Amino acid sequence: MDNKELDSLIRLLDDPDSEVFEHVEQRLLTMGPEVISQLESVWEQSFDVLLQTRIENLIHKIQFKDVLEELELWRLSGSFDLLQGLTIVNKYQYPDVDEQKIINQIEAIKRDVWLEMIYSMSAVEKVRLLNNVLYNGYGFSGNTSNYHDPQNSYISQVLESRKGNPILLSCVYSIIAQKLDIPIYGVNLPKHFILAYTEDHTPVENKNGVLFYINAFNRGQIFGRHDVIAFLKQLNLTPNDDFVLPCSNLDIITRVLRNLSTSYAQASNASKQAEIDQLLDVLTADEV
Repeated sequence: MDNKELDSLIRLLDDPDSEVFEHVEQRLLTMGPEVISQLESVWEQSFDVLLQTRIENLIHKIQFKDVLEELELWRLSGSFDLLQGLTIVNKYQYPDVDEQKIINQIEAIKRDVWLEMIYSMSAVEKVRLLNNVLYNGYGFSGNTSNYHDPQNSYISQVLESRKGNPILLSCVYSIIAQKLDIPIYGVNLPKHFILAYTEDHTPVENKNGVLFYINAFNRGQIFGRHDVIAFLKQLNLTPNDDFVLPCSNLDIITRVLRNLSTSYAQASNASKQAEIDQLLDVLTADEV
């Protein structure tokens, strides 16, 4: 990065000529996140409202472009790491959050479960242990009082407040379980999101591969396949594999973003909804 060019471009950010400003903005956008610290420094030293506003908008555009690119790379690389996908989405609203802090918080919960785990535990006993640590020890709970709050979809906020929506609580639950070699995966149930405890870590190809289901939003309640079928019948939906078997990490992050889009729509925040929809487009690019 040419510092002289950067300085020159920043000095032109308050140019009254819209064409000059647009050219400068586009050039700075191509320079990426490396220019943000200098832009923030100029913002702090300025008393010009127009310049400050333009810098704020530019920083957001740079950060949003970075999230778009990271999310696309995550998808193209196989979307193997669910926590990484959640962290990328988190960066949309909280670009400055320490990613290592999120990892450390997850590892701390995992360690507390591991310390109490006994190798001979049954599947149900392992779930009871997870439930005890997550809900009694850490105080995680469903955010029933503000269900559609966008904060329920951001991993850093859920780990701090210990409140979230069904899909984020399920994500925290399954990530910790899988780190402990417990085969618990997300199930993309309509109108809800649940977890499946499977027989092993191999891809589930039939209904017999699921031992039971878990409702992370309701303190890890265990229930059976007949309960899922009954729920689907209430929705007038025909049961199929998409509703009863584990889904992919790509499906999970797609649903997280759809929840966010709905939350911002309900909050009448059209600009954020439009940006979330752009992130969704990145994940669904291959869909016909």
